[in-house]
Amino acid sequence: MRRKTINFDHPRAIDWIEVERVLSRLAKGKTVRIPKYNFASHTRKTGQKLVKPKNYVVMDGLWLLQRRSLRGLFSCGIFVDCPQDVCLRRRITRDQKERGRIPSEVRRQFLKDVVPMHQKFVIGQTRWADIVLKQLGAEDFSSLGKRLVKILEQDL
Repeated sequence: MRRKTINFDHPRAIDWIEVERVLSRLAKGKTVRIPKYNFASHTRKTGQKLVKPKNYVVMDGLWLLQRRSLRGLFSCGIFVDCPQDVCLRRRITRDQKERGRIPSEVRRQFLKDVVPMHQKFVIGQTRWADIVLKQLGAEDFSSLGKRLVKILEQDL
């Protein structure tokens, strides 16, 4: 399958027009439909997910701060500087569970694609982040979402 050879850790793998459309509509208070994706087959699923606008929209992604057009849509940009060993452990766990991959395959792809793309496209985004979170261990990531929710609730 040709799609297995594509480097999905490169920003050109993303449909940026669709991302910007979705975020722009949410910023205007409009409901959107977003595509569903099958990460095991590297394809979009049929159907879409309905997303209604809220006071806060939290979006995660590797390259969101790199694109000037997207940065303008965010009130706050948070960059989570995750140690490489934590990234690899999390990826192995996720890819085994959700994508049926074996650890050696995940490690190979991590070193071949993920690390170089991280150096080239991800790490430099700290210059555009309002907040840079560093030195987080694996246990800290599980509570990060809860901490963000508490911060946001204080602002309501």
